[in-house]
Amino acid sequence: MPRAERERQMMDAAVRVFGERGYRAASMDEIADLAGVSKPLVYLYLNSKEELFTGCIRREAAALIAAVRAGVRLDAPADRQLWEGLTAFFSHTAEHPDGWAVLHSQARTGGEPFVAEVGAMRDEIVAFVTSLIAEAARAAHGDPELAEREVAGLAQALVGAAEALAGWANTDPSVSAKEAAATMMNFAWAGLGNLMDGRRWSPR
Repeated sequence: MPRAERERQMMDAAVRVFGERGYRAASMDEIADLAGVSKPLVYLYLNSKEELFTGCIRREAAALIAAVRAGVRLDAPADRQLWEGLTAFFSHTAEHPDGWAVLHSQARTGGEPFVAEVGAMRDEIVAFVTSLIAEAARAAHGDPELAEREVAGLAQALVGAAEALAGWANTDPSVSAKEAAATMMNFAWAGLGNLMDGRRWSPR
């Protein structure tokens, strides 16, 4: 078997084990058994357990970011861009539950440097969403009426809500990706749509 294919096979097994058991409880023996190779071969190809887990985080993060970016048509209206991005996000997390578990729960409780790796992924997604919201504001108003700080806050809130909803949706097989995306649209777009139209809520 070519080296790249063998490494992919071992990484697939590692993501499954780490996703189900977490970093500390997972064993290299279990990963090797699932991959159908010897433990020394896992160490030969992928070095230490820490490096293997870091590699899993980076691979799954890159796949998630690529899926979200590929799902959004940048020439579509703002609400369609949000819908397409959310649908891509929830579809990917539903189709790769172990990868999402590694990113959303296991890495965050594994300590440094794993938290930093997930943070970098989240920062990239937030930056992408920030650019979409800012561009939508420019398209709606000609000039961006939403302050940079407000746009950044909206992106953080949207990404955080989507992460929480994915964590819930993946525990209930009856919740489809489109249903989760529609829930987020109903939660978020009513407010974002009003902002795009220049209508703001404020305490009286």
